[in-house]
Amino acid sequence: SVANIICSMVFGKRYDYDDFEFVELTKTVNKLLAQLNSSQPMTVFPFLRFIPGGRIVFVILTECINEVHAFIRQEITKHRETLDNENPRDFIDLLLTELQTQEKTNCFTEENIVWIIQGLFAAGVDTTANTLRWGLLYMVLCPEEQQRVQAELDSVLGTGHDVPTLAHRLQLPYTEATIMEIQRIRAIVPVTPHAPNEDTTFRGYDIPAGTQVLPNLWSANMDPEFWPDPEKFDPRRFLDSDGKVVTRPESFMPFSTGRRVCLGEQLAKMELFLLFSSLLKHFTLKLPEGAAAPSTDGIMGFFYVPPKVNMCITKR
Repeated sequence: SVANIICSMVFGKRYDYDDFEFVELTKTVNKLLAQLNSSQPMTVFPFLRFIPGGRIVFVILTECINEVHAFIRQEITKHRETLDNENPRDFIDLLLTELQTQEKTNCFTEENIVWIIQGLFAAGVDTTANTLRWGLLYMVLCPEEQQRVQAELDSVLGTGHDVPTLAHRLQLPYTEATIMEIQRIRAIVPVTPHAPNEDTTFRGYDIPAGTQVLPNLWSANMDPEFWPDPEKFDPRRFLDSDGKVVTRPESFMPFSTGRRVCLGEQLAKMELFLLFSSLLKHFTLKLPEGAAAPSTDGIMGFFYVPPKVNMCITKR
């Protein structure tokens, strides 16, 4: 679902889930992300790439990137042949129109378009999907919270089969707060690499241009000064005394912060709301009879992902 949302936004079409091109694209993107997981230690300690066997990760990574780029270039070619600047159909059309306006400056090229679209897939598919997986895990661990979300959904949408839309978002504060608590308690990207583009002094520390800086978002989201009992799952942290969502909570940084905040923040929020609320509106999640409570210790790679969990999903 998440990959198809990005496809519809970027390519202007949704794919059948058994479509050969779509299956191959998602396989390659998943393989790309798996290699990014393997390369994570080398991101922090670049000298590791000189260890025997270290380069194979980058060889496979390059192959995956080339495959994704070939697919994107093919779509760009198709779009260019039918482009109507006055009636853009999707994100590629908008980028191609912008490319025409900047052709003389050479500041924006087709290569930029390819990397922008690849970034949308690499950063937008697994992050949202794994946030949902964390959400489902915490719903089976906290059935009382699941029931509260479902009660709120039923009170707004009724007990029929209506699907939540973005128009319902303001009417569902507890659902929204629950999604925010999922993002707080298990940040998908706990550390985000950055680098200053010029020599900088910050709080007495001299940071030369190009130095890798790793802001620890995990520590902000789990700081007991702002989040008492931070390992406890409690959506009420994000509700004020009137039951409304706290819009800008202090020390809440699932999308990083500052000028380099995640560009896909608003899209991810919309996707998470629509998918999470729709799942809980129509299904109830629980552990199999007699099953032990699963661990909430994730697996660290390029993203922080939940462990595999068996659960029963029943239609409401």
